[in-house]
Amino acid sequence: MSKLTDVPKRILIGRALRSDRLGETLLPKRIALPVFASDPLSSVAYAPGEVLLVLSIAGVTAYHFSPWIAVAVVVLMFTVVASYRQNVHAYPSGGGDYEVATTNLGPKAGLTVASALLVDYVLTVAVSISSGIENLGSAIPFVVEHKVLCAIGVIVLLTLMNLRGVKESGSLFAIPTYVFVAGVFTMIAWGAFRALVLDDTMRAPTADYVIKPEHQGLAGFALVFLLLRAFSSGCAALTGVEAISNGVPAFRKPKSKNAATTLAMMGLLAVTMFCGIIALAAATDVRMAENPARDLFHNGVPLGGDYVQNPVISQVAEAVFGKGSFLFIILAAATALVLFLAANTAYNGFPLLGSILAQDRYLPRQLHTRGDRLAFSNGIVLLAGAAGLLVGIYGADSTRLIQLYIVGVFVSFTLSQTGMVRHWNRHLATEKDQAKRRHMIRSRAINTFGAFFTGLVLVVVLLTKFTHGAWVALLGMVIFYATMTAIRKHYDRVAAEIAAPEGPTDDLVRPSRVHSVVLISKIHRPTLRALAYAKLMRSDSLEALSVNVDPTETKALREEWERRGIDVPLKVLDSPYREITRPIIEYVKSLRKESPRDAVSVIIPEYVVGHWYEHLLHNQSALRLKGRLLFTPGIMVTSVPYQLQSSEAAKRRARRQQDWNAPGSVRRGPAQVRSKESSEPKS
Repeated sequence: MSKLTDVPKRILIGRALRSDRLGETLLPKRIALPVFASDPLSSVAYAPGEVLLVLSIAGVTAYHFSPWIAVAVVVLMFTVVASYRQNVHAYPSGGGDYEVATTNLGPKAGLTVASALLVDYVLTVAVSISSGIENLGSAIPFVVEHKVLCAIGVIVLLTLMNLRGVKESGSLFAIPTYVFVAGVFTMIAWGAFRALVLDDTMRAPTADYVIKPEHQGLAGFALVFLLLRAFSSGCAALTGVEAISNGVPAFRKPKSKNAATTLAMMGLLAVTMFCGIIALAAATDVRMAENPARDLFHNGVPLGGDYVQNPVISQVAEAVFGKGSFLFIILAAATALVLFLAANTAYNGFPLLGSILAQDRYLPRQLHTRGDRLAFSNGIVLLAGAAGLLVGIYGADSTRLIQLYIVGVFVSFTLSQTGMVRHWNRHLATEKDQAKRRHMIRSRAINTFGAFFTGLVLVVVLLTKFTHGAWVALLGMVIFYATMTAIRKHYDRVAAEIAAPEGPTDDLVRPSRVHSVVLISKIHRPTLRALAYAKLMRSDSLEALSVNVDPTETKALREEWERRGIDVPLKVLDSPYREITRPIIEYVKSLRKESPRDAVSVIIPEYVVGHWYEHLLHNQSALRLKGRLLFTPGIMVTSVPYQLQSSEAAKRRARRQQDWNAPGSVRRGPAQVRSKESSEPKS
């Protein structure tokens, strides 16, 4: 059974890596960019569309506000990138926003940030994959018809890729990410050349459509509120920026410098693509509506429920390159693929943050354990399960999911930058070197502006998105916060309870006597082995214990016991209701009650079988007994195994499996030889 499960596991995720090869998984900048920045880079595929969708409520005349909204998003992006460059230098250990908030604002603030980030990472996977499915569905109808199934399939595929390890998944993701970036820049450059030099007329496929505004003639506060809501939707372009500060340990040395450089590259690429697509959408007369079937008209007739509204980037690419052209197809494929891969930002951020939280006893300790490929496998699987559940609940609809988005990330932005301001204040109070003080004052100014700006955006997001679904994200944050608080209390309570005391206690005092009880049902080899072991223990008293559920079998047991002359007293408990567990538990408790200072050792003979189905046929009573006895103070439970022939066969299979080499492993050589050879200088 072990070999049957191990072979598929090795095929899917590869050979296990030794712990001392962790350094080989560190990322250069060219790989770190697509690994940690694929989310903000790919968000340009849907963030411009979200801006136009909101503006369409006031009709096409409101579209002329889109460049100003793009400018506001750009200012915010540069502010956040500049702020996080301070973070990665000050806190390079990988705790990111959580470490900054915990260190400078206290554990509650840190836990709030952690809750926000965990929710945001789950939403990143759900939104990115759902959006990618919709982009792919514009070319393949089957994908649209089975959105949820296809989205979950992509989540499973991404999970397997990440279980192979950060470096391998990064290498796989780098090519489509760079193809997407190159495709968008080519589209912007060619579109600008056609418009400015060739003076061509480029028209999107929706240019002739008419938008029926839900609210006409908006002015004053209503217009301001609409623009703020459009701005908050455009802020989806900033999601994932914080992942780099959380992933600093995954960079090659110098870690902080490489992380800061990657942040700057990501910010420059993202804002250029975002502004370029907004500009081309305005130049090609793209039309979008929140309810296209009802609010988009062609020749005076609503488009109806059969109309599928393609994303802005797809419409712009069709206008610039031409529908069905080679570049159009390449960009469409790269866009869908990079949206799937954008979830990789969360696949790297969530497990790493989960590991740090587990180390701080806020999450189960299993999340701190690295898997076979030196990735945090348990965190990866947990993220995939949560994202899959969300995709199923919301039907893989990115428009509905995106309303839940970005709340958590701006909570973490604001608290993190506030914590950085306090960090610089604390260091300035003791620093005497004037050059360092000038650097700290400049960094504090950047973080102060970042805290103010992101806090303002957080208020805007909450006001404009709360009733549209943001309350679900807030509820998720509360659930995470309460769960992690409860886990920490449990771990603290257990640690306090089991802490070794300095003075003498009952745990250090030897029991006055040890009373051993061997449980038997009939006389056979396992029973005789258990009795021999019990005699070897030299207990103060020893007895065999059986339960009378069948008088005939009990009588036969007594007779054979006497015939063999076994020199251990046999005690038989009556069980009028044919129970086995309860009479034994009550008898053991009575022994403890009679002599509280005595220790009672219960010895249970067990079969060791070699097949999974044999476990269903043996040892069930022993399992129930051990489970109940674990909760009885002063009781020691000992299993005496007896190996059946099938277990010997299983042992031989395990030995063959241990000697088995994966395909190609002989060519590569064993790990010790490879590491030794690689360390030798080349001549």
